[in-house]
Amino acid sequence: MSHSRRWSVGLGVELSDPILVRRLREGDPAAFDVVYANYRPRVYGFLVRMSRRPEVAEELLQETFLRLARHAGRLDPETRLGVWLFAVARNLWRSWARWSILDGERLALLATRWVGRQPPTPGEVADAVETARRLERAIAALTPALREVALLVAVERMELSVVGEILGLSPEAVRQRWSRARSFLEAEVRDVA
Repeated sequence: MSHSRRWSVGLGVELSDPILVRRLREGDPAAFDVVYANYRPRVYGFLVRMSRRPEVAEELLQETFLRLARHAGRLDPETRLGVWLFAVARNLWRSWARWSILDGERLALLATRWVGRQPPTPGEVADAVETARRLERAIAALTPALREVALLVAVERMELSVVGEILGLSPEAVRQRWSRARSFLEAEVRDVA
C-alpha cells in the first residue's frame, strides 16, 4: 500500500493515488469508479471477517464508499486511499460492534489456492478445507483488536506502519498485537491438527 501505488484503468492507463485523489477532489466520477473497483473486494473481505456477517459487511462497505463520495472534495491531497478507506471501514465496524450482538454465524471459508501445482487430490482438498475451517474459527476467536491486525497484516498484506496508520497505533504496538495474534493462530491450528 505504498503512496505511489498505481491502478490500471484499461487500455494501459495507470493512475496513482495522488492522481486519483486529485480527480476525486475535482468530482470526477470515473476516479470514484476506479477506487471502488480496486478497493471494494478488499474492504469487504476485511469487514466480513470482522463482523462475521456478510449482510452487515455489505452495509458497512456501502457506508464506507458513501463517506468517500461525501468527503471526496475535502480529501487532503496527500491522502493514501487505502489507509483512508480501511480506517473509515474499521471505525464503522467498531460503531456497529458497540451496538450489536454478534450471533456467531460462520464465516465463509478461506479460499484455497493451488497455483502452479497439479490439481489437488481429494485428500489434499479435504485437508485444506479443514485447515481453513480451523483457521477461520481461530480468527473469529481472536479479540477484535487482534483480529483486525491479523486481517490487515496477513490477509491484506499491509505493512505494519500502514496498519498503524489505519488503527492509530504505533508500529511497536502493531508488532506486539501481530505477534500475539500470530502465536494464538498457530497454536489453535496446531492444537486441533
